[in-house]
Amino acid sequence: MAGKNPLFSVASRATAIVTLLVLSSACQAKLSSTFYDKTCPKALRTIRTAVRAAIDKEKRMAASLLRLHFHDCFVQGCDGSVLLDNSDTIKSEKFAPQNGNSLRGFVVVDQVKSAVENVCPGVVSCADILAVIARDASIYVGGPTWTVKLGRRDSTNASPSLASRNLPRFSNNLDELISTFAAKGLNAREMVALSGAHSIGQGNCFTFRDWIYNNKSIIDPAFRTKLKRICPANPALGNSNLAPFDPTPNTFDNRFFKSLMQKKGLLKSDQVLFSGGSTDRIVKEYSKNPSKFNSDFAAAIVKMGDIQPLTGSAGIIRKNCRRVN
Repeated sequence: MAGKNPLFSVASRATAIVTLLVLSSACQAKLSSTFYDKTCPKALRTIRTAVRAAIDKEKRMAASLLRLHFHDCFVQGCDGSVLLDNSDTIKSEKFAPQNGNSLRGFVVVDQVKSAVENVCPGVVSCADILAVIARDASIYVGGPTWTVKLGRRDSTNASPSLASRNLPRFSNNLDELISTFAAKGLNAREMVALSGAHSIGQGNCFTFRDWIYNNKSIIDPAFRTKLKRICPANPALGNSNLAPFDPTPNTFDNRFFKSLMQKKGLLKSDQVLFSGGSTDRIVKEYSKNPSKFNSDFAAAIVKMGDIQPLTGSAGIIRKNCRRVN
């Protein structure tokens, strides 16, 4: 080891570690709940008003708006890419298998963005709007609240291939779901908590047809019969027919988990959360303790909102969420 000063080596390593920690903290510090306090103090109030108006008009919209934030963050991070339309230079994520014919709420986002642009043009990103409307939608239908960290900027591209690869599918088994969420830094408990977003909203027939016709022993017989009346076996019929995820589709509560314990999961990817596997105990816990579910859901969605955000010069503020400036 001649020629090396061991004290210097230890000091250098310590300095490097401190530097990395400082850099990491700086990256996290770029997102802040007070980010727009000075540049657009009316932003959050403007978003809340528009979200409530949209849900008052259509109760199902709360679930759709909450889902948009999730589908954004799992593809390229929370960067607003899910909102981009097809163009000469962009292939939209809206037509990926997990999004096509089911992802909705884009017109509401347009309305929210327009309202925000009226009070402070070119300041608030579409990615941040998605994060805020998810929280506001949850609150308005009785769900938990959380502190939204802000300061994301918008992407200038989209990736349908990543959307197809990274987003969970309604046909996934438990191991596939755990793996998909783990790839985004979310553990099994966080996966189950976030799946509880299906406490609100409805699913299209095509997302549960195979499940109800090919899994007789797994689904409650009466529930299966009820769904068959909504969703015909013929794949050419009834694809857009709707069924609620749980008995209270317009109220955010823990009934979703109670339904899973009764073998009344609308989707395969719902019911596998309670099917004799490692997540059964979490479902049982949430079915008995709504406060724990709410707190875990809030913590998980905040963590999800930290997935690869664009900040500073890494992104832009899109004037229209559907296209690059």
